[in-house]
Amino acid sequence: MEKKIYLVTGATGFVGSHMVRLLVNKGVQVRVFVRDKAKAVRVLGEMANKVEIYEGTLEDKAAVIKALQGIYGVYHIGAAYREAKHPEEYFFKVNFEGTKTIFEEGIKSGVQRIIYCSTTGVLGDVKNPPADHTTPYAPLDMYQRSKCEAEKLVLDYYKQGRMSGVVIRPAMIYGPEDTRFLKMFKMIARGTFFYVGTGQQLVHYINVEDLVRAFLLAMDNQELNGEIYTIAGEKIVSLKVMVDLIAENLGVRKPWIYLPIVPMQLVGVLCETLCKPFGIEPPLYKRRVDFFTKNRSFDTTKASKELGYYPERNFQDEVKYVTNWYKNSGWL
Repeated sequence: MEKKIYLVTGATGFVGSHMVRLLVNKGVQVRVFVRDKAKAVRVLGEMANKVEIYEGTLEDKAAVIKALQGIYGVYHIGAAYREAKHPEEYFFKVNFEGTKTIFEEGIKSGVQRIIYCSTTGVLGDVKNPPADHTTPYAPLDMYQRSKCEAEKLVLDYYKQGRMSGVVIRPAMIYGPEDTRFLKMFKMIARGTFFYVGTGQQLVHYINVEDLVRAFLLAMDNQELNGEIYTIAGEKIVSLKVMVDLIAENLGVRKPWIYLPIVPMQLVGVLCETLCKPFGIEPPLYKRRVDFFTKNRSFDTTKASKELGYYPERNFQDEVKYVTNWYKNSGWL
């Protein structure tokens, strides 16, 4: 019998590259769909020799059609991420229209199952934590709005029986090879980290290695369809608890500077307003300030009961593991 081939979109990204590694290590036949083949070879390293690399964008229907030929299942992780320099229509073109193309052409190509990577950001600032799959949508920015509309579209495909699959909503993703949270780790290590506000807002993290295992479970549990699963780590903590634990693991002083919220939000809006017309990524924008002010806590009971998902480590061990990875890899 011919071996099933699985497509991973966004394979050069943080989550996508970890998804490829997990699948390759399990002996799965993998095809990746990437914007830049040279970047894919660089990012995937020796894994690049073990996968089929198809180059194209989600906006290019012909490239999508080509990549989907002979595919059994798709891990749709690729998306336009939170860059303030892009206009809102760009996010909808990639995240909404691109997702629609993946599903429409996937149906025509005989794809059997698509697992869609959404975001807990579609819920915005969680007013009554913890949030779950029944919490109303409340996206706050153009990225979240585009992902929210795409998630609604995807759920319609599932519920109409046009495609099999489920939605995965990751919490705040971090872990080995993450360059985004690395900035926070570095600031804590150097003694330059500061809080905006009290640092008491709730945050739920997810180690990327746990997240991609959840994607695999979602693909393999084929009896599940049209469901939403929130994937997060063992514990909901305040930002201060997280920062203090990182400082302890690094053996440095715990951050102690607290800046007022409103002035920092105004500075973020000003930077964004000045930079966007020139296509420049602003050094500070309101969404980054919002990281310090929004509650992000979630109930993962449904994922545990139906997917069989559980985080590999408890919270303290997970933070220690990630911190040690950064140190041992020379990133700190």
